[in-house]
Amino acid sequence: MKTIKGPAIFLAQFMDDKAPFNSLQAIGGWLADLGYKGVQIPTWDKRCIDLEQAATSKTYADDIKGVLAERGLEITELSVHLQSQLVATHPAYDTMFDGFAPAQYHGNAKDRTAWATRQVELAAQASENLGLKTIAAFSGSLLWHTVYPWPQRPAGLVEAGFKELAARWKPLLDTCDSHGVDVAFELHPGEDLHDGITFERFLHAVDGHPRANILYDPSHFVLQQLDYLQFIDFYHERIKAFHVKDAEFLYNGKSGIYGGYQDWIDRPGRFRSLGDGQVDFNGIFTKLSRYGFDGWAVIEWECCIKDPVQGAEEGVAFVNDHIIQVTTKTFDDFASAGADENLNRQILGL
Repeated sequence: MKTIKGPAIFLAQFMDDKAPFNSLQAIGGWLADLGYKGVQIPTWDKRCIDLEQAATSKTYADDIKGVLAERGLEITELSVHLQSQLVATHPAYDTMFDGFAPAQYHGNAKDRTAWATRQVELAAQASENLGLKTIAAFSGSLLWHTVYPWPQRPAGLVEAGFKELAARWKPLLDTCDSHGVDVAFELHPGEDLHDGITFERFLHAVDGHPRANILYDPSHFVLQQLDYLQFIDFYHERIKAFHVKDAEFLYNGKSGIYGGYQDWIDRPGRFRSLGDGQVDFNGIFTKLSRYGFDGWAVIEWECCIKDPVQGAEEGVAFVNDHIIQVTTKTFDDFASAGADENLNRQILGL
């Protein structure tokens, strides 16, 4: 067993053009004052980091670490969620996803994919320079538009989709391996990797690559009505990152998991600030500690009701209250009869 590190927080939902959210130095000071110990950095936001500089300059990487260390903070992981989404994107979504890439790649899916692939490579290099072991990512999707099989999917379509997805990611996983970095895919609706079965399909397609791993986020499993506790039993060996995010699913007679095209506040399944949803975090922290997860508990704050500042302020105590300092002794050691081979044989009647 191992003790989970934390609390940490994902910066993506907090960066802004107003202080203290407009620079890594400023937001770092704010978060440190709240009691945070780590930050997960969105690599597409230049207010946080210049990814190319971090990849090519160890001095720059050390400076970034130093800015945070001065405030008692560590980097938990680099996030490439937006860029990695573009490693594999179905043309139906091109227009909406163009905004994730620089303007010069808009309307040019081939060049945009090449740019996204290079971004993941840079993140692997930057992670090595920063002394990090994991990248947080999305898989992208070629098959999501077929998730509900009507009309019936042609035979072999799913296999072809995962074969192509693997062909795009296998070289990236190899690159990450050369830099000593895992890719932790956040299993998320809209991605081809969105549950345990799709992760298994991908893992098979990349020949069980050791760098293909999981960012565990229970909120997405609540919205899919998947047993997020048993998921840990199945996949704990591949869980390399952890988003602490709450959610709820409110059954009703008008809409279900697809949400009726409603805004988040009106959907049956919606994300909530920590403690306001239905996720059993006692169970999650217990299982992760039991299985030896010693990574970071990173709050990904998303809520359609509560203000983000309040969510961040409340999140520190919430995570601290759930982190389990794992025991180094057995509770009934006081009654131990000691270890003796002859005694053991006597008890067995031998």
